[in-house]
Amino acid sequence: MIYKAITTCPVCGKKLKITRVKCSSCNTVIENDFKFSKFDYLTKEQLKFIEVFIMCRGSIKDVEKQLGISYPTVRAKLDEVINELEYKELIKEKKEEKDVIGALERGEISADEAIKILKED
Repeated sequence: MIYKAITTCPVCGKKLKITRVKCSSCNTVIENDFKFSKFDYLTKEQLKFIEVFIMCRGSIKDVEKQLGISYPTVRAKLDEVINELEYKELIKEKKEEKDVIGALERGEISADEAIKILKED
């Protein structure tokens, strides 16, 4: 029986690393320091969500229907996966861009100021 590799230490909770792999055909063993992909650290539920999200081609409405959950729940699950995959900075950058555009729309800053702020980032 093949098990999914554990990715965190059951004692201290830190990330584990792979140090040995073996060919299932010829039994060749290779020892070195290997690393897990970001996706290996996702839970079964998060992986299932990603699978459905991809199958639905990123359509949140289709994910809602497929999983029988609400739009806010889909967004929350998506944000959870994005955070787990360590893409928080991308979300933050997008939010900051929206904040600048919002301030521009409300007349709080000029177009020149908005351009300057966005170029700084």
